[in-house]
Formats: sequence, structure tokens, C-alpha cells
Amino acid sequence: MIANTVDEVFSKEWVRANITNRIHPLVILRLIIPWEAIVKRLSRYYHDSQGPVGKSLRMMVALLIVAKWYGLSDRGVVEQVKENRYMQYVCNVPDAELQTFLHPTSLVKFRQRVGEAGIAIIEEAVFGRFRKAGVIEGEMALIDSTVLPNDLLHPNDVHLIIKAFKKMKQVARLHKREVWWDEGEVKRLWREFSLTKGADRAQWLRALYLLWWPAWLEFRAIVDDLKTTPKRRAKAQTLMALLDLLEEQTRQKLAGETHIPHRIVSLDEPDARPIKKGKGFPACEFGTTLQLSFNRQGFMVTMEHVIGSPGDPILFPDTLATFTARMHETPEAAITDWAAAARRILRPPQTAPRSF
Repeated sequence: MIANTVDEVFSKEWVRANITNRIHPLVILRLIIPWEAIVKRLSRYYHDSQGPVGKSLRMMVALLIVAKWYGLSDRGVVEQVKENRYMQYVCNVPDAELQTFLHPTSLVKFRQRVGEAGIAIIEEAVFGRFRKAGVIEGEMALIDSTVLPNDLLHPNDVHLIIKAFKKMKQVARLHKREVWWDEGEVKRLWREFSLTKGADRAQWLRALYLLWWPAWLEFRAIVDDLKTTPKRRAKAQTLMALLDLLEEQTRQKLAGETHIPHRIVSLDEPDARPIKKGKGFPACEFGTTLQLSFNRQGFMVTMEHVIGSPGDPILFPDTLATFTARMHETPEAAITDWAAAARRILRPPQTAPRSF
């Protein structure tokens, strides 16, 4: 189980001897963060834990915050706490336990335990306290988007069909089935395509598609009749839906379509899309879009993960609304990169925001 108390471990004498800078950022951070409220909300993730009392939730939360504050890895923050009195103070780590207080992998397990929802609890509590304290001001919104790249090679339709065969083979092995297509012929075509310089991709795609199409139909029938656990069945159905999109996309490609909306570029990263960037950047990257907003002091206020590249004019209104809701006030100005010009939303006294 986890220790969910927030008791102080340092005596007044220890604090006087070691914490000499009372306005150090970590000292202020320690005072501002609502430790009890965070620990109380995170305790529900450990209600079923058994065994002896483990690490302090108060300490684990502080370690994550300090790591984020200084940009440290799990191993880095543990090592720094051993050497830095101010980090020890904010993380509530006593001298008696200092050298063996935590293994870095415990932070990984902690994040896995609380998940995205638990991390959001910490972030919301810290952000809310900073906002109320006036550290984070909301009179200006700086909004921009960027590409969250995936580590993908330039997509190739022949590669996608080969990958589809491999994905179906993985499902077959998992459920102890023999492959139901001519795997030797698939390997031969793939090998010849790879060795042919300047290959006519449409020709090779057509040859592989003729082998893949009946295999795909059989795969659909197998998944529909699959007798397995709900989790495995759901995973197979997700793959089937993705392969359905690939089949439709391949037919469009063979029919001569050059612009296919929402084109799949990876079966491993199905949300990735080709995204064109502006001047001075590579012509195209493959990934997803991050829409971010910051305040004047540089604090990130909102982050939205968007599939594809809808563009700033489409994302701007919703991002501004989210910024306003989170800051509990309408910004006096909002600036974003829109058609190579800044767009401002000004708020005259006692009127709604207007744009020009």
C-alpha cells in the first residue's frame, strides 16, 4: 500500500540550518502546492493495495513536479535530491532515508498506477494554485501549432500492404492458426520490389493487392467468428477496422487517385498524417498536430492533440475558448500565426471581445 499522509519530516532546527534562502523557488513552491488536496484525490488509486506501507504519495508527487520543473529524468531527479537540500525539503525526504529513499523505476510504476487521469489531478491542482496566486496571468494568449512528428519513413503503399500481411500473421499466430495466403509468393514479390531500382510502384502494388484482397476478406471472417478474451477480440477488431481503411485507400490509389483525405501512412501509428510546414522547413512531416497556448510569462495554459493538420483558423476559436475557461478570464489580446499575420482579439471596457 501507499503512505497517504503529508506529515512534515523536518524539524525546525533542520530547516534553520539547511534552508537559508527563504525565497528560493523550491521553498515558495513547497508553500504554494496544495499537498493534502492532491494526496487525498490520488489515494483512490491505491485503495486496493495490500502489504506494508510503501512510499509517500506526498514525496512521489513532489518528485514528479521537481523533475518537470528542472527538466530531469527519473534517475536524474533521484540523484539530485540526494545532493540538494532544497529538493530534499520540497520532496519531504529525511536524512535517515536519503541514500536509499527511492529507486528511479518506482516513478515509472507510480505514473502507470495513477495514469493520465492521476497526472492531470496533479497538474490541475498546481496550475490552479499558481493562477490564484497570480503567478500565471491570463491577460494575453499566445497561440500556435506545431507538428508532433512520428518516426516514420516516407510512406509507401507497397510497404503498407506488406505490413498488413505481417499484422494478420501476428493475429494468426496468437490464435494458433495457419496463414491462409501464399506467404512464399508475398515474400518473392516483396524481395523483387526491394531489389528493383526505379520500380513502377503501381505495378507492384497491384500484384500484391491481388494476393492481399482475398486474405483480407478471410481475415474479416476470422475476426467475426473469433472465440477469445474480450481484450484480444477488441484488439483484433481495431486492426480489422484499420485494414478496412487500407483496402479502400489502396483501391483509390490503384484507380489513379492522387489526393486521398485522411490517408493512412502507418499501421503502427494510425493517427499520423502527412503535414505540410511553412517556408524554411521540410516540405512535409508525418505525425499529428499540437495546438498550444501560452500566457505572457511563458506558462503553457492549454495543449490540444489533433489528428491531421486542420490549420490555425479552424483551431483558433476552440483554443481561445479553452484558454478563457482555464484562466477564468477573457484575455485582452490573443495572438496567433494566421496567414502570416497576427490576429488580435481585444476587449473594450464592458463589452464582449471583438476581432479585427
